[in-house]
Amino acid sequence: MTIRTLLLDAAAQSPDSTFVRWKAPDGTWHTRSFAETLETARAVSAALGELGVRRGDRVALMMENRPEWMTVYLGIVCCGVTVVPVDAHLHVHEVSHILRDSEAVAFFGSGKTGPLVREIMGSLKYMRSVVLADGAVPEDRRESGVRLYDLERLLDKTSKSAALPDSFFERNVAEEEDVASIIYTSGTTGRSKGAMLTHANFCAQLEALKYFTVYKSDNFLLVLPLHHAFAFTANFIVPLAAQCEISIVENLRTIPDNMRETKPTVLLAVPLLAEKMLGAIRKKLQKSAAARALMSIGLTRVVGRKVIAGLGGRMRIIIVGGAASDPDVLRAWSRFGIKTLQGYGLTETAPISALAPEDAIKFESVGKALPGHELRIADQNEEGVGEIQVRGPSVMKGYFRNEDATAESFDGDGWFRTGDLGTMDSDGYVTITGRKKSLIVNREGKNIYPEEVEIAINACPHVLESIVLGYHVPGEAKGEHVGAIIVADLDKIAEERNRNAAASASPMSDDEIRALCLSEVREAMKQLSSYKHPRRIRVRFEPLQKTNTLKVKRYLYSLDADEEQ
Repeated sequence: MTIRTLLLDAAAQSPDSTFVRWKAPDGTWHTRSFAETLETARAVSAALGELGVRRGDRVALMMENRPEWMTVYLGIVCCGVTVVPVDAHLHVHEVSHILRDSEAVAFFGSGKTGPLVREIMGSLKYMRSVVLADGAVPEDRRESGVRLYDLERLLDKTSKSAALPDSFFERNVAEEEDVASIIYTSGTTGRSKGAMLTHANFCAQLEALKYFTVYKSDNFLLVLPLHHAFAFTANFIVPLAAQCEISIVENLRTIPDNMRETKPTVLLAVPLLAEKMLGAIRKKLQKSAAARALMSIGLTRVVGRKVIAGLGGRMRIIIVGGAASDPDVLRAWSRFGIKTLQGYGLTETAPISALAPEDAIKFESVGKALPGHELRIADQNEEGVGEIQVRGPSVMKGYFRNEDATAESFDGDGWFRTGDLGTMDSDGYVTITGRKKSLIVNREGKNIYPEEVEIAINACPHVLESIVLGYHVPGEAKGEHVGAIIVADLDKIAEERNRNAAASASPMSDDEIRALCLSEVREAMKQLSSYKHPRRIRVRFEPLQKTNTLKVKRYLYSLDADEEQ
């Protein structure tokens, strides 16, 4: 099985069924069927032949979520060529590193990516062709030694040859062990590495369908970026294999409207999105005396019908992944009558390694190994905590052109080291306890898991988010101390302040906000053992920098010696 066979099967078995739905700039919704998707993918493949791309080459793809992302991707990988998906929001030096490191010979991008790629393309040794959408290339030309093409004109040109028996698509057939994607991870040091994921890796992810049911009538709402492994696999490959629909939201602000318009049944979300959506729903319900009364007597499922109606009327499953989730948030969604599953994985595992079966959910756990895959807890301590390791057909081939990093990532006999810490119960369910590389070991040899302390801090009424870090004191040879950087919830503070007419004219000073947050954190720490308490705390007013999946970039932060609580 390959991504190519998934596309061919869908076009043959459900040719006229809608595969992707999106809203055009004029406000109207458009659709593309499986047969139309295959036809356009064939034209993309023929374009590769025009550009001189060969089987095994790497081609970069840098677009926002849009139907062209899907057809360009399929047209490339179906022919044994590798796609290098690039985050459309990366800075120029990050994109330059990815294109240089992957040795990409061609680049497909949206019009918005034009200025960035044109700035760096002349310095890229292997880059020969740049293809841009949205009319960003008025006429095909050579610039800085690279040929520039308009995507629409190029596909018009190749559409006829794409249908011929000896087309590039027919002459080049992807195989299971061909690398479909090289996805660059954010990395703990900021230096990204390219995980090589094969057609077999991605297709093995379809074992997840044994844990939750997908119907041809389903409609997956696409919110998360397709360049990321979670959205790519769960929100693109799964619907392709199940031959059901994908609806692309316009942006984060339009999610409520887009849900009412497209009536999705399945939502893939990161924890922050699930929390924010739940928060908005709860805020509305608090204004309804009837809803409060029903929930107070245990009839939340009745209220849930109204909630589901507000989400388009058909929502039945939410799958949360990409970061640690609050079990209470998952429970709350489930009480409304929407099955809410939590999964776990990494880019290097394509990405799902564990998932909660829909009929056996444990909300505190991220689930158990996918069928055909294995999970183990290595080097367990007395509490049963150890490194989560994965083995199975979804584990990457390795890091591109990086044998040392590949060797370091495996613990013999095919076990991939995730770097995450966790426990496993007697049923095989895994619970995440922290990150191995962020683990803090103090002078007494005690282990402090930053995530545990962060949960307590983040529960403070006026703290928006936090990051807990270890730091060293000059002159101490061994051990770390616990420190924290916390972000004050300025919006909440201002909102509460404005409710009080006497105080509305006198907003809190920065020092008063710091004192408020520190007081709350000290109170919250009473629930934890004293050795886990942060001794240095920095209060800041700007959100922490995050990856595209909303994980805090821990490597950017450290604590200085003068920041004592």
